Amino acid sequence: MASGKVKALDFALLGGERSFATNLPVGQLNFPSWGRYVASMRSIFDRQYYTNHGPLVQELEERLEAFLGTRNVLTVSNATVGLYLVAKALGLKGKVIVPAFTFIATAQAMSWAGLDLVFCDVDLGTHHVTPRTANGAWEHDVTAILGVNLWGGSCDPSSLEEWAEDRKCPVLFDSAQAFGCNTEHGPIGHFGQAEVFSFHATKIVSSTEGGCISTDDDDLAERIRNMRSNYGIRADRPVPLTINARMSEAQAAIALLSLEDFNTNRVHNELLRRSYENGLAEIPGVKVVEPTSVIRSNNQYLVCEIDPEQFAMSRDNLLSVLKSEGVIARRYVTPGVHRTVPYAITHAQYREALRNTDAICAKVLQLPVGSLVTEDDVESIAQLVLQAHAFAPELQSALLDHENGTGFSVHSQGMP
Repeated sequence: MASGKVKALDFALLGGERSFATNLPVGQLNFPSWGRYVASMRSIFDRQYYTNHGPLVQELEERLEAFLGTRNVLTVSNATVGLYLVAKALGLKGKVIVPAFTFIATAQAMSWAGLDLVFCDVDLGTHHVTPRTANGAWEHDVTAILGVNLWGGSCDPSSLEEWAEDRKCPVLFDSAQAFGCNTEHGPIGHFGQAEVFSFHATKIVSSTEGGCISTDDDDLAERIRNMRSNYGIRADRPVPLTINARMSEAQAAIALLSLEDFNTNRVHNELLRRSYENGLAEIPGVKVVEPTSVIRSNNQYLVCEIDPEQFAMSRDNLLSVLKSEGVIARRYVTPGVHRTVPYAITHAQYREALRNTDAICAKVLQLPVGSLVTEDDVESIAQLVLQAHAFAPELQSALLDHENGTGFSVHSQGMP
């Protein structure tokens, strides 16, 4: 959208040119420089050691232990498998409390481990599980609670640990979004029985796909090593199963390079966040969600809440406007897990019980950050949001016409 006086017809949705010729995604997509990548891959070929807990995987685990300040880090094929392994290694049975406001794989990992899910609500302001929301879901036969750390922030892990200790049940954490975040009680990575991180390409530290488990419990770590594969075991432990959950040397090579770049990428994310905060501050009905309970965030997500009455447009309609301009924003977790298949059927008692989760799911919008986004891009996105508010009636009318098949097609402007 051109600068200067903006008209409704400048929007791609109404026939104008797209603001971004190349789509801007929300993921981090931080890739190492080509030269460093080639050198690292060449070393793998020179050694001809490609998998089975090789030297790069071992180096990565040692580097991660130092970075996270924890006794044990175990790399895995992905974070979902990591959560599954932790649950099985802990020998959990029966019921586990899981917040419904999370990526569905969090819940699925617990289901695959044979656990019955007790869905709990989250705090309306922070989007996180708290002792109060966990209390609302507590049942006498609950055997564990799974905390989820969102948006480059966290729940209050210390208070959740105390809550769980009072009830004599273990607590574990899905920290897929919180790598490199620090709380006043120490870095994310050494709370609860274990924490699980994701190294997906969308995360600030990436192995293109993969993850890790961190724990200060040496015996738990050894049980997970015995379950992960038959390589990297330090001592035999009786375990319920063994699967292939190991990370390859190529994944570890990229993760090591990504770990070296962590602070540079974190600072870049922080600059983008500040630009968003400045650009969106005066727009009615738009609230930037701050990472909570941390003194340092990785800032790998920029999340807003859209109030449809103040903004004069629903979150979903704003999403469509932005996508037509090449801004691939996301709703992230919508609907809550309690309203997805199969849980909406198997756990129907929660469908109308989690009001905060439903309210958050209806208004959360994730905007692009990461390596493909510049501060100038952020200024342009903020202007788009401002102008969408200003021309809300015209845009909503166009969206309704498109929905009815009578109006302009956003696909003619290159929208995916």
